[in-house]
Amino acid sequence: MDSLPEKFLKRMQERLGESYPAFLASYENPPVKGLRVNTLKLSREAFSALAPAEFCLGDEIGESGFYTEGEKLGAHPYHFMGLFYMQEPSAMTVGDLLENCGPRVLDLCAAPGGKTTHIAQKMGGEGILIANEIDYARAKILSENVERMGIKNCAVVSADPETLARKFPAYFDLILVDAPCSGEGMFKKEKSAIPEWSEENVKMCAARQKGILDCAARMLRTGGQIVYSTCTFAEEEDEWQIDGFLAAHPDFSRLMQRKLYPHEFKGEGHFAAFLEKSPAPADPRLKPFHIQKNAAAKRAFAAFCADFFGGFVPEGDIHTLADGRMYLVPEGMPDLTGAHLLRVGVALGEWDGKNFKPAHALAMAFGEKAKKKIPLTMEEAKRYLRGETLARDAENGWTVLVLDGFPLGLGKAVGGTVKNHYPKPLRLRD
Repeated sequence: MDSLPEKFLKRMQERLGESYPAFLASYENPPVKGLRVNTLKLSREAFSALAPAEFCLGDEIGESGFYTEGEKLGAHPYHFMGLFYMQEPSAMTVGDLLENCGPRVLDLCAAPGGKTTHIAQKMGGEGILIANEIDYARAKILSENVERMGIKNCAVVSADPETLARKFPAYFDLILVDAPCSGEGMFKKEKSAIPEWSEENVKMCAARQKGILDCAARMLRTGGQIVYSTCTFAEEEDEWQIDGFLAAHPDFSRLMQRKLYPHEFKGEGHFAAFLEKSPAPADPRLKPFHIQKNAAAKRAFAAFCADFFGGFVPEGDIHTLADGRMYLVPEGMPDLTGAHLLRVGVALGEWDGKNFKPAHALAMAFGEKAKKKIPLTMEEAKRYLRGETLARDAENGWTVLVLDGFPLGLGKAVGGTVKNHYPKPLRLRD
């Protein structure tokens, strides 16, 4: 293990006392890995039966996770199909706290999407989930993960918490604040965080977290809940942060609080607190999302569905932008003007004024309902993910490529070949 900061070790020794040697010894062990099954697509039991043995070790994590020792699982077709999400075991415990999310949920610091996609599973495709990431480049990664997992009820935005607080007063039933932190709990997994650590950085993170929490409080309806989490051991960012918040917000109470240490839990370090805002009558009525309707585009999409799905048409309002991009917007979505919107609901495809071209997200969200499907072998799936054209005698037109019954992406059959329409930025690279 790389040398840990001397001041960090002194702080931990003072905090842990007799258990400090066990804590220190835990750094001699390699970091453990976990994956979370996407229960929006299949059960944990079904995934265990489907996946290679190295994917799922005997020990389970929470409601939908497994410990794993598999190598390069992110390059496996099941990952591209959104059947699982690689997630550190202690981070999974935060999502497992959420038993009743409510119809309006915000993940305020969401990238890269582990907890967002876990929340989406808990919501079961119902309600409105808004995932925010202030860093636009990281928000794009978040958006890709939301799409990969086939999530239908999520909008991805990139805004600072203050902008959102002005926009959504007393609106959300649940807000997750997975706060940016000093990262002490991830030193074993992310060694690059070690040289960046300092007591000054801990104080800076604590100040930033206070501002984020204050914004979250303004966005939470009365009776709603905030889940605050970090991957650090620093009391300034954990226990003291929550104590200070409760002192400044007497309308909140602490329902639960816990800290995970690597010598006590098979995973890295994590902290979580569950807070509730005192109930009172409230019914925020925000301006709804403005649906830009285009009758011709909607007819083109319906015609596509008749051929592609055999009659099934996804339910919901269709939002058509001036450039022809079309989205299926979840019912009840609020106005998101000014929040730098990356995606809302499901990207259906594009209309060029005459024809409709489906989007990859359509296949990931609704591909199992397609009439036109082409089953692939594992080797063919890997070739498809690399962008290769496949030789296959199939009915001409758009089709869904599937592996083990689950959608992988889109292709277009033409004269005995299937042209590859897997998005170039997402393709598998050896």
